[in-house]
Amino acid sequence: MPFILKAFKKTHNIKKLVYNIFIMSIEVEKEETLIDVAEFLKALGHPVRLRIVELLIEHKQCVKNLGDVLGIPQPNISQHLAILRSKGIVGWKREGSIICYFIKDKRATEVYNLLFKEVQDGK
Repeated sequence: MPFILKAFKKTHNIKKLVYNIFIMSIEVEKEETLIDVAEFLKALGHPVRLRIVELLIEHKQCVKNLGDVLGIPQPNISQHLAILRSKGIVGWKREGSIICYFIKDKRATEVYNLLFKEVQDGK
């Protein structure tokens, strides 16, 4: 086999290998993105957490206020907030001895509004 043909095949194989690695990296990134989105939605996928998001969309709240409004014990509210915090959906700020929570990731507001609009529209 002529040298040029061998060099072409070798170069072609290297290009093919680089291309395959590139495609695999895109697929891995896509898979990681899908996992992140699924985890985000899973965190929102509980009625109490959706209700918390609804209240936090209106304005920041402390755990006691959330518990009073929802009629749920503060430890349970704290557990739900911990899940939302772990996914970056809510943030907190200390105001004196009180910790107030707020929506940190605006996607949560968008998802909530989309869901609420669908319910309002009867779809």
